Amino acid sequence: MIRHTGCSVVELRRYTLHPGARETLIDLFDRELVEPQEAVGAHVLGQFRDIDDPDAFVWLRGFRDMEARRRALSAFYGGPVWARHRDAANATMIDSDDVRLLRPVHDREGLVAGGDRPAPGAGAAGRRLLVVVVLPLRPQAARGFPSFFERSVAPDLRTAGATLAATLRTEHAPNDYPALPVRKGEELFVWLSTFDDMAAHARHQAALERSAAWRQSVSPALAQRLDGPPETFRLAPTARSLLPR
Repeated sequence: MIRHTGCSVVELRRYTLHPGARETLIDLFDRELVEPQEAVGAHVLGQFRDIDDPDAFVWLRGFRDMEARRRALSAFYGGPVWARHRDAANATMIDSDDVRLLRPVHDREGLVAGGDRPAPGAGAAGRRLLVVVVLPLRPQAARGFPSFFERSVAPDLRTAGATLAATLRTEHAPNDYPALPVRKGEELFVWLSTFDDMAAHARHQAALERSAAWRQSVSPALAQRLDGPPETFRLAPTARSLLPR
């Protein structure tokens, strides 16, 4: 479970990599790029293999606020660690600009992953599956969507076996570190849920499909509020990821 007591700004970063390069990037990232970011105020919340795309690497990075983000990014990307490893990291990537800038739905709370980070070289056996669902909202539906989600969607997800870990929405503050682009012009609602494994997620999906209430009421009401098809990312944590717990 994610404790909401830290980061009020969260980046959802999805990189498209050259074929076969993902393990190279994960090894470099987990070994060299986690602690140096956290030392300057960036929080590496989770890093993942996309189960459905062998050439995608997904990670979540959090900050206390936008000013802390600007300072942390300036320090890290202008510092010696990134200068030493950027060529090797960038050589694995085709695209690194698929970035959503988000904030927790509940403004008074922040997002942080608790627990101790495994040491370099630790195994990842027994780690749970994180599923991220990204909903593009119609602008007129955005303001009331969190209440609709909690009232009408979340109960059915839980009944079908999901453990809801967090809900996020678009952070509309200007990107004040333009050297790292973020996607613009989107109104998003994102939910994170955890499952014991792929089989548990498959049972969850099957339970929703069997549910008359979901098919006849919840799903149509959800679709009316969307501005495009949802995206679903099934993510397996790397050995040093804090999420999921």
